[in-house]
Amino acid sequence: MFRLEISKPALRVLRRSPANVAALIRAKLDELAIDPTAARRNVKPLRGRAGFRLRIGDWRVIYELDHEQRRLLVLDIGPRGDIYDR
Repeated sequence: MFRLEISKPALRVLRRSPANVAALIRAKLDELAIDPTAARRNVKPLRGRAGFRLRIGDWRVIYELDHEQRRLLVLDIGPRGDIYDR
């Protein structure tokens, strides 16, 4: 199991999101932290930079894995069309 760490910008998005969306994203992140290396259809590596993206409906979560410290660092959360321009 990896330790889940959420950056301040991502946490701000979660707090401003509707409660049902925030709960769904948090549940998916908790599930991902259990075994982030398991094969999943909604996770893909990013192009042009390190990290991965997790698709949750119309929302995207950008994260990195630190295998040495066993942590999953959530960098950003946002709607599909907006998240990659940040």
